Amino acid sequence: MCFLKFLGLVKFFFARYPGLIAKNFLTVAPLVEDQLNRRLQKDSIHLAGKVIYINPFLYWRRFDTNTDRWLREPGQLGEEQIALNRGRFYPELDWNYLEEDERAIKDAAVEMFLKTLELISTYHPELNSGQLLEVERKMAVTKKRAFERWVEKSFRRRFNELSREKNRFARERFVRSWREWLALETTHQAVLPLFAVVVMSGFLGWSMGISNNSCTPFFSSSDQTSLR
Repeated sequence: MCFLKFLGLVKFFFARYPGLIAKNFLTVAPLVEDQLNRRLQKDSIHLAGKVIYINPFLYWRRFDTNTDRWLREPGQLGEEQIALNRGRFYPELDWNYLEEDERAIKDAAVEMFLKTLELISTYHPELNSGQLLEVERKMAVTKKRAFERWVEKSFRRRFNELSREKNRFARERFVRSWREWLALETTHQAVLPLFAVVVMSGFLGWSMGISNNSCTPFFSSSDQTSLR
């Protein structure tokens, strides 16, 4: 619905100010094209007259559900395989001095490198070992920080999901425990007398209030004047 409103607004401006829109479009279009070209240069490499995408998400049209989940969820590859490839993509790091959180992010980024290379090998089987090495080198330069940011978002999203699930289970467990407690026979034996006492106390208080109101003398203003 919001998109339709936006589309209608765009059509209105095109109809109302055609000259202004055309002038701005001619000014902005080259800038947008330059930005797209720079982005595409970071996400691809030209080899043997072909464009090879090094951004794994640009292959999403070829993904099935399992492949998409395999790519997006960290922890799909073994820890030993990731540890063996740490120096391959992060030769400048000493992993013994990394904090636990930072090491987890770097390991997940290494996993993204390995997954991307596997996708490229699958969708471009014609590439030889030398060409795959060129792909790997450009990925190590241009995609390292991008993979780390993606991993951080994925971890944050997973943490939020786990927190929501934990809170939901806690609420369900609390409600279930109360229901089980109220269903016990001993609970009935303890609660019913207490409930009866509360009801009787309320009834007695209400009765005493009615009695006090009925015993209170009532004099009209004329009667009070005559008594004086």
